[in-house]
Amino acid sequence: MIVFPAIDLIGGKCVRLTEGDFERLTDYQADPVDTAKKYEDAGLSHLHLVDLDGARNKKVTQYKILEKICSKTNLKVDFGGGIKTDDDLRIVFESGGAQANVGSLAVSEPEIFEAWMVEYGSDRIILAADVRDMKVAAHAWKETSPISIFDLLDRFEPRGLIYLTCTDISRDGKLTGVNHELYKTLMEKYPALRVTASGGVHHVKDLQGLLEMQCFGVIVGKAIYENKIRLEELVSFQLN
Repeated sequence: MIVFPAIDLIGGKCVRLTEGDFERLTDYQADPVDTAKKYEDAGLSHLHLVDLDGARNKKVTQYKILEKICSKTNLKVDFGGGIKTDDDLRIVFESGGAQANVGSLAVSEPEIFEAWMVEYGSDRIILAADVRDMKVAAHAWKETSPISIFDLLDRFEPRGLIYLTCTDISRDGKLTGVNHELYKTLMEKYPALRVTASGGVHHVKDLQGLLEMQCFGVIVGKAIYENKIRLEELVSFQLN
């Protein structure tokens, strides 16, 4: 299982939101490049980097930090937040991003999402599905669409989708535990997808449960900052 430590960015700083609410923000006063180096030094190989400014502004904003992290570490970085246009996607890849997380656009303009999978390769485009009661949220989680996670996957999986990152919004940033049933359901219904779980991780037992069900990956954010899980524990779950 791949462990993706998460760095969420606002104004160039490492922050965490609770349930995607910008009014419920914790600023950890940490430099994102130094934080990324710390993860690499601990033995982690991947990084989940989220441009919250971009998500709010609907335009990739924090690409300079992506560029710095990619130039100063060997981490494989997947980047999300504000990817709305061809230029946004180009900037992400030119700045060193290995993969791009695309969420809102996949809901509002699925044809463009499909075209990107063809043009750039399905191995570089991740469907970032943020769900609340199985419905997909968009635009920095401010809007919940009538589209279910299954509607999206039924459309994209036959067209070559490989990677899915699914966040349970109700648990994100709350350290209340992973929704194992959600990921079990997704993996049983779409066995060919590489599913990464996100939201609620607070204890190694969360990771153990995902590992046992052979989940592809897990994103860990607040649990690291709040010292609920040590980096060496995360490394022990990682397969390179």
